[in-house]
Amino acid sequence: MNWHAVRAIYFFEMARTKRTLLQSVLAPVITTSLYFVVFGAAIGARIPEVEGVSYGAFIVPGLIMLNLLTQSVSNASFGIFFPKFSRTIYEILSAPVSHFEIVLSYVGAAATKAILLSLIILATATFFVPLRIEHPLWMIGFLLLTALSFSLLGFILGIWADNFEKLQLVPLLIITPLTFLGGSFYSIDMLPEAWRTLSLFNPVVYLVSGFRWSFYGTADVAVGVSLAMALLFLAVFVAVATWMLKTGYRLKA
Repeated sequence: MNWHAVRAIYFFEMARTKRTLLQSVLAPVITTSLYFVVFGAAIGARIPEVEGVSYGAFIVPGLIMLNLLTQSVSNASFGIFFPKFSRTIYEILSAPVSHFEIVLSYVGAAATKAILLSLIILATATFFVPLRIEHPLWMIGFLLLTALSFSLLGFILGIWADNFEKLQLVPLLIITPLTFLGGSFYSIDMLPEAWRTLSLFNPVVYLVSGFRWSFYGTADVAVGVSLAMALLFLAVFVAVATWMLKTGYRLKA
């Protein structure tokens, strides 16, 4: 394992966050605060409780998951896409760095940034609503698995995209809608039976449900199923990312 190369790429990616603090940290925190004002205050006044939890507190795991998914994908996709765009990818490909080490460094940096931002948002939420975390280890586990899985998805997207428009296609048109429809702001048990059944085909439902269970002990689906889905995402995305690197898919485009 070439740890010098892994550290070099990892810290280079982490340093990029320091140069874009307003965009990387402040903007998501402000957006989350606005969600609390709109959903927590305006709508929460009409929905006192959901599954025994105040509505403002109920949406906290969903808001964290929304930011975690979008930030993981965007950080990882831009991280690998920019070297392709600037043609510096050849330096990485010609260096004594294995495919696994490239994935580890880029995905590790993207997941770290997404997790740190999620923890900041969690801290911000405590100023708006009272929170409790019944299963903190499970919460950390779901946080890590989700961040790693969707950072891998972002890495795959960054390799696949050949322009900035395609880079934003999946986060804007797929990830965000699926998250909003995945029970981030409501329980799928509140839906009519047909829509509830349809929601079970949304993979984000399992991530949000498992993450919310770690907070309040309530879930739309069994926590074991949520964990299995998170592990499945991780395994599939690892396999696809490794295949892309081994075959050189679009890396030299």
